[in-house]
Amino acid sequence: MTPAVFGVAGLSLTASEKDFFRDSDPAGYIIFGRNIESKAQLRALTDELRAIHGRDDLAILIDQEGGRVARMQEPIWPRFPAGEVFDKIYDIAPATAIEAARLNAQAIAVSMREVGITVDCLPLLDVRQPDADNVIGDRALGSEPMRVAALGRAILDGLQRGGVVGVVKHLPGHGRTSVDTHKALPTVTASDEELELDLAPFKTLNKAVMGMTGHLLFTAWDAETPSTLSKTVVQDIIRDRIGFDGLLFTDDLDMEALSGTVPERAERAQAAGCDIALNCWARMDDMTGIAERLTPMSDKVQERLDLAMATIAETKDAGDADEMAALVARRDELIAAAA
Repeated sequence: MTPAVFGVAGLSLTASEKDFFRDSDPAGYIIFGRNIESKAQLRALTDELRAIHGRDDLAILIDQEGGRVARMQEPIWPRFPAGEVFDKIYDIAPATAIEAARLNAQAIAVSMREVGITVDCLPLLDVRQPDADNVIGDRALGSEPMRVAALGRAILDGLQRGGVVGVVKHLPGHGRTSVDTHKALPTVTASDEELELDLAPFKTLNKAVMGMTGHLLFTAWDAETPSTLSKTVVQDIIRDRIGFDGLLFTDDLDMEALSGTVPERAERAQAAGCDIALNCWARMDDMTGIAERLTPMSDKVQERLDLAMATIAETKDAGDADEMAALVARRDELIAAAA
């Protein structure tokens, strides 16, 4: 198996994609708005991906956070709130905020299972910092580590109850970013002591089964290499200091925060200790280059992937629109009560 997650170009697979995916056998796929037209079409696409590999537990990812980061959108699906909504409720009623976040995540998961998507790149455990770039902004669950961890735990629980695996991100912390990593590499000059604030939510939830890196340069740890490509950050900080032993994805390797070709980035990320290279944009030359450069999935990475997908093995195959509506209604009651 190739330790990579690939994107798909359109609403259905091309013949060349089918051939390549069958031969390269990637760990999974990621869905974007370009892949979505209707519920029936999206379910047919995810079924097509599963059929290629004969794996019912295939990892099919999506960024369905709510707010401004949502690939499944209105009018087909309801609009889900951004993380900041639950942060504000927490100021008034912490228990209500936690339950509302859990219900919201469970509703998201039910909507995803209905169309065959099994992994959500959520929750963000990035501690929001003043004066940081807005790429995180209202996506964050707060600026206090305990609150971020409490809401993040509720989101992981809600996703699992709905039959979806959550991915904690962006290890080891994205809250201090000075620029959007889609466009440039941020340099974080905070001290090791100051960065303990950023690590705290990830330490609390270090038993999460999936996580994702962020492409930032932390001068306190490695002044030359972005975290995704840094063995020091991946091994010493994420694995050892945070204690995260789950499946570790890179963030999208196409982002301009990183240099070199996309296949070169994937190779460097694997050498640093990342488990899975994430390549979102379905460019065949990049995908074939990644498959050629990466060494096959190790037994340890396979074990992490299997353990993660096993956490939702008992969930029914499809979500239910009525169940999702009921969860949303209960969430809205809690939000209204705290207003």
